[in-house]
Amino acid sequence: MSISAIILAAGQSKRMGQQKMLMPWGNTTVLGKVIETLQSAGVEDITLVANSATALQITIYKLPITLNNNGEMLESIQLGLQAQKPTVEATLICLGDQPQVEEGSVRNVCNIFRENRSNIVVPSYQMRRGHPWLIARELWGEVLQMCAPESMRDFLNAHKDDIFYVELDTPSILLDLDTPSDYLKYKP
Repeated sequence: MSISAIILAAGQSKRMGQQKMLMPWGNTTVLGKVIETLQSAGVEDITLVANSATALQITIYKLPITLNNNGEMLESIQLGLQAQKPTVEATLICLGDQPQVEEGSVRNVCNIFRENRSNIVVPSYQMRRGHPWLIARELWGEVLQMCAPESMRDFLNAHKDDIFYVELDTPSILLDLDTPSDYLKYKP
């Protein structure tokens, strides 16, 4: 069963004041840590949706890169879905600015899909939805038809009865880096 990942890394990083995806994180970068976590969890097919500045600096991982210089999340997800191989049955929607996400969380979401074939699998911590979440191919067409100002929150709310929630005991699925204080608080 083929599960891919789309990493959303096209944001403008306005609140951070610099390209947050490329900021140091341990022995790599914020985005590099996300990529390495996905790979450690067994996800081999990863598509990066990035802006030009990030794409030029992240070639070490040799991932397919789809450019989105306007940074809109819905458009990034749509571009990522369009770039998927025909054999992919589901894809993880991952945030490029979430280096705290754990390998076990990724594996849990993937395993639930493999076991239950739920069209949407979302990790949850204390009743709050997190990332990465998974969407089966059956629903991609609906996402591809969406137009701004619609958002993925609208999509998930419309499918609230179809979501299989994976309750995890880690807040890392909720944590992303938006501001310099976030970065200083969480960086290793």
